[in-house]
Amino acid sequence: MTDQPTPADIRTAALTSKAWPYEEARKILARYKDAPPAKGHVLFETGYGPSGLPHIGTFNEVLRTTMVRRAFEEMSDIPTRLIAFSDDMDGLRKVPDNVPNREMLSRHLGKPLTQVPDPFGTHDSFAAHNNARLRAFLDQFGFDYEFASSTDYYASGKFDDQLRNVLRNYDAIMAVMLPTLRAERQATYSPVLPISPTSGIVLQVPVEVLDAETGMIAFVDESERIEQSVLGGKAKLQWKPDWGMRWAALDVDYEMHGKDLIDSAMLGGKIARILGGRKPEGLIYEMFLDEKGEKISKSKGNGLSLEQWLTYGPDESIAFFAFREPKKAKALHMGVIPRAVDEYWQFRGNYAGQAVEQRLGNPVHHIHGGPPPAEVLPVTFGLLLNLVGVMGDATKDQVWAYLKNYVPDASPEANPALDHLIGYALAYGRDFVTPTLVRRAPEGVEVAALRDLDAALADGPASAEDIQNHVYEIGKTHFGKEALRDWFKALYETLLGSSQGPRMGSFIALYGVENSRKLIAEALAKAA
Repeated sequence: MTDQPTPADIRTAALTSKAWPYEEARKILARYKDAPPAKGHVLFETGYGPSGLPHIGTFNEVLRTTMVRRAFEEMSDIPTRLIAFSDDMDGLRKVPDNVPNREMLSRHLGKPLTQVPDPFGTHDSFAAHNNARLRAFLDQFGFDYEFASSTDYYASGKFDDQLRNVLRNYDAIMAVMLPTLRAERQATYSPVLPISPTSGIVLQVPVEVLDAETGMIAFVDESERIEQSVLGGKAKLQWKPDWGMRWAALDVDYEMHGKDLIDSAMLGGKIARILGGRKPEGLIYEMFLDEKGEKISKSKGNGLSLEQWLTYGPDESIAFFAFREPKKAKALHMGVIPRAVDEYWQFRGNYAGQAVEQRLGNPVHHIHGGPPPAEVLPVTFGLLLNLVGVMGDATKDQVWAYLKNYVPDASPEANPALDHLIGYALAYGRDFVTPTLVRRAPEGVEVAALRDLDAALADGPASAEDIQNHVYEIGKTHFGKEALRDWFKALYETLLGSSQGPRMGSFIALYGVENSRKLIAEALAKAA
């Protein structure tokens, strides 16, 4: 174990680290190289559209932004804040596929999400339900954030000054937006969306600015000319002007976004400058994809939900998956969970022996906001999955009985993280491993090789390393050094029922020599 680095050591290393959170944080440092922010802090923001249930892509923005925030705090003494902003005043444009009472929701199309009834019947509105789901998940991870509601900000008057500013600069904003629209949309477009005083719908109609200082506009609603203020929640902005207005109103310093929003962010930045603000710094990340390679969508409900991942893998595994390669598109489906779990623990195991520069590049430093807990995992998650797959309908106590033979000092009390992983392994194995296992009969040279392995194991208990050496030497004898992969594949397919598997020495030591010999006997019986 290396000596613990001091805050000064961390700051020095952070200023040159190539880990992406530090590269992002240095953008903010450069933003204030001449003077600290007048508002007294650096403001990070994330956005969420509660038109559908939150998913891992939603959580991902808060997690990654938090990582950048922590990186900034390691290299600067300027205070920071993080606002998780919900665009819950948006009109409901379509009914999501993955919610109940869809017919009821269809009767409220166009209304602000905070005025749409909750189809689940648990909250005051659809937005309140989805906001609560998001906040519960963020709270579970212990994020330090301030939740902000678009409806609250508009209705309370917090955006009134900037709404007046929008009306003063109405023509300039139109000049930014109109070239990006089709001709038929240009004819009806307005950056300001009044709320209908009769239907409550967020109207997409042209408006006439009557008095910017009082916020008065005119528009036609159901053939009637209406004169109405935009202040106090009686109007909102189209989402691209809204984004730029919010950056100016709150003086946002950092907000990341997906690759699909590059053009929108550029427009938002232009509008922020018109309103006296400036575009925040931010990472442009790639999308999460489902098994078909399609972008994950809240309304479609494709990809994994937060609850699904946490049924089969711990919190840290999600964070690890989100940290790695944010600028690369990644498939997000059940099959990626085991690898994320094991790679997280691999990096965690390396952390204690690393120099400070390596630690700052280690994902676990950013997942835990510093050194991770000291517990070491004595077996891999993949090995646990192989064990429960062979065991079939097992219990946690039965798994621990095998583990205590493999790791004599292990116990649920001494290894709480391992105890939790066993629960995840049992769930994942039950739903995704055991149903797919098909053990085939050994063929040809495989039969003789399995007999030799059985004979080697008959000598009695041995260490995982000794067993692995037996497996390796038997493979060389029967398959040749160049075809060892075929031997290991045969072991997986005949003994475990899978095309891939663990280090066999470790598996046999964990499952037990006698139990492993029974597997070999069953396989050889099929070849008879």
